[in-house]
Amino acid sequence: MKYFPFFFDLRGRRVLVVGGGEIALRKVRLLARAGARLAVVAPRILPETAAAAEESGGEVLRREYAAADVCGCAAAVSATDNDGLNRRVCADARAAGVPVNVVDNPALCDFIFPAVVDRGAVVAAVSSGGASPVLARRLRAKIEEMLPPFLGRLGDFCAKFRGRVQGALPAERRRLFWEKIIDGAAAEAALSGDNAGAEALLEEELRRFSADKNGRGEVYLIGAGPGAADLLTFRAHRFLQKADVVVYDRLVSAEVLELSRRDAERIFVGKRRGSHAASQEEINRLLVSRARDGLRVARLKGGDPFIFGRGGEEMLALRAAGVSFHIAPGITAACGVAAAAGIPLTHRGVAGAARFCAARRGDMEDAEYWRRLAEDGDCTLLFYMSGESLGRIAENLAAAGRAPETAAAVVCAGTLAGQKVITGDLSNIAARAESFIVSPALLIVGDAAALHAPEYSWREEEERVCAVA
Repeated sequence: MKYFPFFFDLRGRRVLVVGGGEIALRKVRLLARAGARLAVVAPRILPETAAAAEESGGEVLRREYAAADVCGCAAAVSATDNDGLNRRVCADARAAGVPVNVVDNPALCDFIFPAVVDRGAVVAAVSSGGASPVLARRLRAKIEEMLPPFLGRLGDFCAKFRGRVQGALPAERRRLFWEKIIDGAAAEAALSGDNAGAEALLEEELRRFSADKNGRGEVYLIGAGPGAADLLTFRAHRFLQKADVVVYDRLVSAEVLELSRRDAERIFVGKRRGSHAASQEEINRLLVSRARDGLRVARLKGGDPFIFGRGGEEMLALRAAGVSFHIAPGITAACGVAAAAGIPLTHRGVAGAARFCAARRGDMEDAEYWRRLAEDGDCTLLFYMSGESLGRIAENLAAAGRAPETAAAVVCAGTLAGQKVITGDLSNIAARAESFIVSPALLIVGDAAALHAPEYSWREEEERVCAVA
């Protein structure tokens, strides 16, 4: 993010505009709408520019620019075609501690003018950081089409009751209250100009919220997918945006976590072999407790919550406690990671089934378990979290009868920028992958693994693919 998108209150504050032509006029009009008190300096000034400055309560100075003009200003804008003058204004403003914008010269700008969608109390701004103003304006036009023309009425309506709601409800309940209002009949009434009806509906909702001190919290069991944020479902994203609390695992990528609300509380409960931030029983109690406090809790897990995610245990705990819950299934890690590696899990004439397996310590000594896995040569086997157990898994499968030349592949950090794919067969995959292994790692065993195409790139940008012949 090159520029931070501040919304700056300029009402009644002096803003300097150097220049009196068409470019200056566009900036003057925009600043005047924000309530700035304009001072326009130039030897020649368009009548429209002068009129806008005077109407703002400012001044029109028909003379050459002087360094003292920037003093006491909230901001300065240089809108001339004189590069030397523009640089002088920039240097003078920065020396005086005044934010400056030099039109069409991002290198001389402390702030830039975004493309603005003005709906009164509601304002949307789009910027390309100066890279492409035309693109920003095109996006603004798209947003203009999406936002109702009278959206400002709703903003004014909410502002009128904001203090009242703050006094009536605790902070953790206010967001849910306003979401109910904005998504409901009160907002529709306000947008249509029926203020009396909107106020009655808001008062009714406020009484209900005040009577229900804790409210009815709920839990969202969300599958975060294999890692890449663009694999998150619309349903999962919607739940994340609603959640007051996000309880997340180690396998949830940073880019997915960033899709949650910035003001949401984040609680890490991740597990790795030999180290648990919280036991499953503690996690269950946490979900129930926060929901009973009236909060909306997102339980965010890598992959799908119901495939090696213990989502079923959490669902049963919530149901036993009488807590409302919703489920957002995710792209399970095996499917997403295999796709990112360009490996089909089933393929006509090659593999007619796929089996999801957990590389658990307790299974390593169970000969019957490995015999069942090895006997079906038509099945693609997918071993989750297999990085530390590659050698044992390959040995056990071979000992149980799976051919040593059976194709195998290991995908590390699948779907993420650091994705690595190592190919081989049961006899050598552990040795080939040893120097590349990072967690999480998925082992794929079966003839379908041989279909991996090394030239395939999952991401648009070039990724590191380690294919061992």
